Amino acid sequence: MEIITILPADLYVVCNRTILQEFDKKILLSFYEPIIGNLAISLYLTLWNDLEQNKQISREFNHHHLMSILQANLKLIKEAREALEAIGLMKTFVKTNETVNKYIYELYSPLTPNEFFSHPILNVVLYNNIGLKEYEYLQKQYEKIKYDTKDYLDITKNLDDVFLSSDKNISKVEGIGRETKEINSNEKIDFELIASSIPKDLLNERALNKKVKELINNLAFLYNIDSLKMMEIIRLVINSYGMIDKNNLRLECRKYYQFNYGALPTLIYRSQPEYLKSPEGDNSMRGKIIKVFENTNPVDFLRNKYHGVKPTDRDLKLIEKLVVDLEMYPAVVNVLLDYVLRKSNNRLTSSYVETIAGQWKRANLKTAVEAMEFAEKEHKKLIKKEPNKAKAEPVWFNKNIESEEINQKEQEELENLLKEFK
Repeated sequence: MEIITILPADLYVVCNRTILQEFDKKILLSFYEPIIGNLAISLYLTLWNDLEQNKQISREFNHHHLMSILQANLKLIKEAREALEAIGLMKTFVKTNETVNKYIYELYSPLTPNEFFSHPILNVVLYNNIGLKEYEYLQKQYEKIKYDTKDYLDITKNLDDVFLSSDKNISKVEGIGRETKEINSNEKIDFELIASSIPKDLLNERALNKKVKELINNLAFLYNIDSLKMMEIIRLVINSYGMIDKNNLRLECRKYYQFNYGALPTLIYRSQPEYLKSPEGDNSMRGKIIKVFENTNPVDFLRNKYHGVKPTDRDLKLIEKLVVDLEMYPAVVNVLLDYVLRKSNNRLTSSYVETIAGQWKRANLKTAVEAMEFAEKEHKKLIKKEPNKAKAEPVWFNKNIESEEINQKEQEELENLLKEFK
């Protein structure tokens, strides 16, 4: 990419590609500033202010205007702008000529708190930058208020219930809406270097396809791996067909990360996002169990299932594969762990867990309730084929657990489950 030098006399206009609200300022300070710094946030707010009463395009300014307001030189301002671009808050366009260059700065909305907490990369970077205590405070501060509508009748009208269309076609209403920019990571890895450094008879020319490159870049970002180290790792995971084994690639990147940092990525310590939790108000035994699944991260869930004993490294790697590699939601992972432990006499066999996890992932399960209902449904299919398997089932299966149908042993098991997570 051509390097363009910014001068104080260079001109710019700001274009608003979204609807910016006052609440966005709080999100910028709470979520984005710990990642990109105060100068980048100040630059964003200054450009926002340049729009003058929420207009879609500003008047023309020169860059000396930014230098005066931000009290920073153009090198620092450019770095701040690039941070905003990288994190999805703005795009930059330039037109060069002999006298002054002209820039267009497009502003985009920050992610909502729910979107931020669910983002696979930004969520981890925020956690690492502010620490557990501040992270949990943010989660609580932006917790979605829930209310129970199950006893209410939905009488909301649809558009065609209220308005009658004329004989003419309804014209499309055009206007500006809230728009966020997709966050793209430039290639962290030099694929030309990799392709030229690995012999052609070893690496198939189709090995570095688009999907594999995306995976390599994501792993490089998540595990902080540079091109040279990634080249070494790729050499280890080339199969007999000259293709890159994606599972082994993940495994080797993980091993590299653990060797250098002594820990697993913090994603495995996340609990269920607020917007995927059940409404408040269900105080039944089943409702309490669902809350356990929703409000416990998978590592702590397994620790409590082991009566306070720390899960083994093998168990932690299995959880990491479910949460990081398969991108399963934490509450769904907890239901899966509880289901497998019950059916397998308190043993977690990786192959068995991964088989079920693959099926659940294809079913696109996102909530604890969905996972519980899916598990019950699949269990019913199984016992039709193998009736002797019926005894091996979780206590939240197939029955009204508030009724007297529960025997004393099941009642004790339920109480123990809830007591462990208080």
